[in-house]
Amino acid sequence: MPTPLRYAARPAAAVTAGLFLWLAFPEPNLWWLAPVGVALLGAATLTAGAARGFGLGLLAGWAFFVPVLSWSGVYVGAVPWFALATLEASYVALMSAVVGYAGRRLVGNGHVGAAVALVPLGWVAQEWARGSTPYGGFPWARLAFSQADSPLAPLARWLGAPGVTLAVAVVGTGLLAAAYGLSEGRRGVVVTGVVLAVVPWAGGLVPLPTDGREVAVGFVQGNVPQAGLEFNAERRAVLDNHVRGTQGLARRAPEDLSLVVWPENSSDIDPFRNADAAEQIQRAQEAVGVPLVVGAVLAEPVGASSNVSLFYLPGGAEPQRYTKLHPVPFAEYIPNREFFRVFSAAADLAGNFVPGEEVGVFDVPAAAGDYLVLPTICFEVAYDGLMRDAVLAAGGEESLLLVQTNNATFGYTAESEQQFAISRIRAIEHGRSVVHVSTVGVSGFVGPDGAVSGKTGLFTADQGLGRPVVRSELTPADRVGGAPEWLAATALLVLVLGSSRSSRRVRVLEPIARAREDHPVA
Repeated sequence: MPTPLRYAARPAAAVTAGLFLWLAFPEPNLWWLAPVGVALLGAATLTAGAARGFGLGLLAGWAFFVPVLSWSGVYVGAVPWFALATLEASYVALMSAVVGYAGRRLVGNGHVGAAVALVPLGWVAQEWARGSTPYGGFPWARLAFSQADSPLAPLARWLGAPGVTLAVAVVGTGLLAAAYGLSEGRRGVVVTGVVLAVVPWAGGLVPLPTDGREVAVGFVQGNVPQAGLEFNAERRAVLDNHVRGTQGLARRAPEDLSLVVWPENSSDIDPFRNADAAEQIQRAQEAVGVPLVVGAVLAEPVGASSNVSLFYLPGGAEPQRYTKLHPVPFAEYIPNREFFRVFSAAADLAGNFVPGEEVGVFDVPAAAGDYLVLPTICFEVAYDGLMRDAVLAAGGEESLLLVQTNNATFGYTAESEQQFAISRIRAIEHGRSVVHVSTVGVSGFVGPDGAVSGKTGLFTADQGLGRPVVRSELTPADRVGGAPEWLAATALLVLVLGSSRSSRRVRVLEPIARAREDHPVA
C-alpha cells in the first residue's frame, strides 16, 4: 500500500521547485537554482497526468510567484498581490497539465526522449502565453530574467530572452533525464542528460561585442519625498529634486556631455499646461546645455492621461515626445473597472492612461556625431516585441536604449533589482548600451555585454555620468524576432498531438508497483 510520504513526494517537489525559481531572481539572485527548479517541477509532473499536473503546477506557481511578486502588494494590499500571483501561477499550472497529459502517454509508450522534450518547450510556450494574455500579458519573472549574472545570459544575443529561457529549461531537463537514467540504471539516458545539462553553458564562452563609439551621457535620480502610492503627493518637490540634481550634474559634467536623462514621473506636473513646470525644466536643460529627456505625465487626451518621454533640445522649441505604448493594466488603467471594484477598492487607485501609437526615436545632435536614443518606459522593458521594435526603428543607425522607470511605489523591495536585471538581458539581446534611470533607484549604465557601471542605491538622490557606446548592429535575436517562440509552441503541439494519437493503452507504474509486478508474491 502506498505510504503518505509517497503521496507527498510530488507536491513537495513542486513547492520546492517554485521556491527555487523564486530564489534564482534578484534578490537573492541564486541564478543557478533556476534549472534545478525546472528539473524538480518536471520530475513532479512529467507522468502525473493532466489533472494532477495542473494541481502540482499551481502549487509550484504559487510558491514561485507569491514571493517573487511580493512587491506588488506592498502598498495596495494582499488581494491584488495574490490575484496577480494566482493569474501568473495558472499559466504554470496549464503548462504542467499539458506536460503531465502528454508525458504520461509518451513515457508509457517508451518515448522517454520525446517526453522530456515537453519540459523546455513547455516553458517557452508558457512564458509566451503569460507575456501576451490577458490585456497584453505580464512577462515578469521569466526564466531568462533570472540569468543576468549567469553564463547562459550571452545566449540572449542569438535567440533573445526566449532562447535564454530555453537554455535554462534544457539544463533542467538534462538534470531530470540524468536522474531518471540513474534511477533506472540506463547509462545512455544518463549520458544524454549530462550532455543536455552541459552543452547550453558553451554559449557563455562566445565573447560578446563591446565595441562602438563612446558618448558622454548623464542621468539624474532625483528621489521622492516618500515611498509608496503617494510618492507624487508633492509633485513639485519631485520636479525640484530633478532640477537641483541636473544643476549639480552640470557642475561636474565633461565638456563633451551629449545627453541628460530623467526618469519616469520626474515631472508629474504637465509642462504643457503649467508654465512654472515648463520653466523649471527649461532651467535644468539650460544648466547642462545639452538635450534632456524628461519622464512626464500629460493631462491628455481629454479625460485621460499619457505617460510620456519628452525630448528637449537646446533653443526652447517644443519637445518631441514618446507616449508609452503599453500602459500597465491594473496599475496605469483598470480594464472593466466596475467589475474589479467589487473585489478591491484599490481598483480606484489606478489611473486612466491611454497608449501611444508610435515607437520613440530621438535624434541627439552631438559634436562628435549624431546618434539615436530609443526610449522605453518602466515595465515595457519586459516585453520582447516593444524592445525589438525600438531597435528596428533605429534603421541601422548608431543608437542606445533608454529605460525610464519609477520604483517609488514598490518601496524597499526586490522589484528594482529585478527590473535592472531585465535591462541587462536586453542590452545583450540587442547589442546596445542601456541607460536605466529610476526616480528612486536603482539606476545605472549597462554595456552591450550586460556589464554594469555607475549603479545607484535605492531612495537616494544621485546623478550618474558615463560613457556608453552607441552601436548600429542588428543582432541575430533582432533578426529572428519571435520565431523561437513560434517554433517551440509548434513543436510542443506536435508532441501533444502525437501522444494523443497513440493507440496503445498507457499505464505508468510507480517504481514500487513496477517491482511488485516484476516479482509477484505467491
